[in-house]
Amino acid sequence: MEENKYLNDLHHIRQMMRKSTLFLSLSGLSGVLAGIYALLGAAVAYLLLQYHYIYYPYVIIESRTFKIIVAIALTVLIASVLTAYFFSARKAKRDGERLLTPVAKTALYNFALPLFVGGLLCILLIKNEHYGLLAPMTLIFYGLACVNVSKYTFGDVHYLGLTEIVLGLLAVQYSGYGLLFWVLGFGVCHILYGWVMHFKYERNKEVH
Repeated sequence: MEENKYLNDLHHIRQMMRKSTLFLSLSGLSGVLAGIYALLGAAVAYLLLQYHYIYYPYVIIESRTFKIIVAIALTVLIASVLTAYFFSARKAKRDGERLLTPVAKTALYNFALPLFVGGLLCILLIKNEHYGLLAPMTLIFYGLACVNVSKYTFGDVHYLGLTEIVLGLLAVQYSGYGLLFWVLGFGVCHILYGWVMHFKYERNKEVH
């Protein structure tokens, strides 16, 4: 009896230490939805490009097509961020925790810094008309952001980041398939990793 009490106390202490050093309100379902948004956005962009190539041989920055594609990408990004915030806030509330803890702020900084640098790089690539590198760079810097933030959240995010980096490097090698690698990285990988995280950390907890 005393041994069970000791083990329960030890488990409780470990859980408290884990919560104090890791951001655990990240929701797997938000990753699944982000992947779905990416797939929908990519499908619309693909159809738009196919229509564009009927009349023009390539896409330029001044074209209406390019501006619409940028708008689609921004819409997917904003929708994904809002979804992540909603599900994370709901999960934190359900677990009786605050969302914006010091650990959460540290995690956000470590995630945002590589994304900010990658965003600036993409702006420079657009300015210098290196459009073929946009998909690879977004994948690589997003992957670096995931690896960077994985120290402060679930370890699965680390492997998601490595996957994104590999896909980004492959997208450089096979430059004509940037949209396909973008779909795999931001669409398929998000859905797969999101489901894994949901059933691994959330679904089992709900059942118990």
